[in-house]
Amino acid sequence: MLSTLFVVDQNADILPLNDNVVTFETYLQEYPKLGESKLRVINLCDCRRYLSQGYYCSLLAEARNHQALPSVKVINELGDEGCTVYLSQAWCTQQGIAVSESLSLLICMGETQQTEYTKLAAHLFAQFQAPLLTVHVQPQGNGLQVQVLRSDFSAIEQDELAFCTQVLSRVHAMQWKKRKSSKKHRWDLAMLVDHQEQLPPSNKNAVSRFVKAGAKLGIKVHLVEAAELYNLSQFDGLFIRETTAIDHHTYRLAQEAEQKDLVVIDDPSSILRCCNKVFLHDAFNYKKVPSLETRFVSQCSEAVIDELVEQLSLPMVLKMPESAFSKGVYKVKTKEELQFRLNLLLGESAIVLAQAYLYTDYDWRIGVLNGRAIYACRYHMARNHWQIYNHSSKRNFSGGFDTLPTFEVPKAVLGAALKAAAVVGNGLYGIDIKEHEGKAYVLEVNDNPSIDQGVEDKYLGDELYMQIMSEFLRRLEARGKK
Repeated sequence: MLSTLFVVDQNADILPLNDNVVTFETYLQEYPKLGESKLRVINLCDCRRYLSQGYYCSLLAEARNHQALPSVKVINELGDEGCTVYLSQAWCTQQGIAVSESLSLLICMGETQQTEYTKLAAHLFAQFQAPLLTVHVQPQGNGLQVQVLRSDFSAIEQDELAFCTQVLSRVHAMQWKKRKSSKKHRWDLAMLVDHQEQLPPSNKNAVSRFVKAGAKLGIKVHLVEAAELYNLSQFDGLFIRETTAIDHHTYRLAQEAEQKDLVVIDDPSSILRCCNKVFLHDAFNYKKVPSLETRFVSQCSEAVIDELVEQLSLPMVLKMPESAFSKGVYKVKTKEELQFRLNLLLGESAIVLAQAYLYTDYDWRIGVLNGRAIYACRYHMARNHWQIYNHSSKRNFSGGFDTLPTFEVPKAVLGAALKAAAVVGNGLYGIDIKEHEGKAYVLEVNDNPSIDQGVEDKYLGDELYMQIMSEFLRRLEARGKK
């Protein structure tokens, strides 16, 4: 593990963190020290000017093989005038972020005093990993325009200083606790979770069983949220147990972890392929994976509507290219409903998927890890609904389930699942399949499948978690210790 050093411009007493706070001059003259442990340098100097002390602090840290926050790359990326990003309305709605007028936020290590913008702060920190950021948020069109600027202690107010001191004190305490603890495990694995997520891929009991399975194999599993992953290099692997998306910190963290040669499940290529149904169904056609008849739609003319009805018939299903847990999926029963819904969806996405409708009492979910089926479930439709999840009903939100051994799965279903998984990669996937009259039809491949205690593990129990953590162990041993 890394110990943490805070570097400030001049007054080391500005942070009451014992001897872990030094001035830039001290860091310049007295480091690196003989026999020092690995250091992570939290650079709190003024980085707003090129060739400033803050700039040289991060530059020296990287040259000295210390982990720097912010990195020189981030300093240059933000530049003197910051960086402007745009957040879509769809993303803001998904995260529960509502901004009706312009506002400014101070973000310290991914946290902000305005708790209603916690997810926004974590999202921006994951993208621009600097200890202090000032952001200006302005509603624009259907989304938000956000200007991200570097900040430092000299530019913040007194009440903000107190807040930042509290946040940095927690970082300091966390790191010293880790430093003092004895090393009992060969490997350190970060498990990315979001404790506020309403439909997480794994419930708390499942997460606990992953931790216990890892410990039996010599893997220390650290439960972390996105805002805590400002230094992936201290870990050997990353296990993402938060719902993934492409325009999201899960994808960026997977990319960063892969670049740093960590063992990652799921890897960025799997996220990219699974999160976009356009890729999946195009690949299904090319690789001859059995699936329901699907069309890619980019316009909503009368001719297109007529053609869709002729080819797929009514009712049919419309899907957004990126969706999860049955969200962004709609059944349309008439031409008028088809045209109305298609117009709405094309306002959000350049391409919409139209798919033949096939009702079954349940959908198969086959869990596949590194090309091998490890669990099988049948998810029944929510009561009085055509999907597994009914987001408009709190009482009958989801249907029941059956968990079976994989050797009891029909051959056609199992074969289709393995063929579909091979299209994506060798990660951990959940393949959704409809079975009708002895034939299997792959609906999609999920890169971050649900693994809940009491559901997917109903047949294997703790062995399911051991199999997944054993795959991490195999990959870690194959890669070797960094």
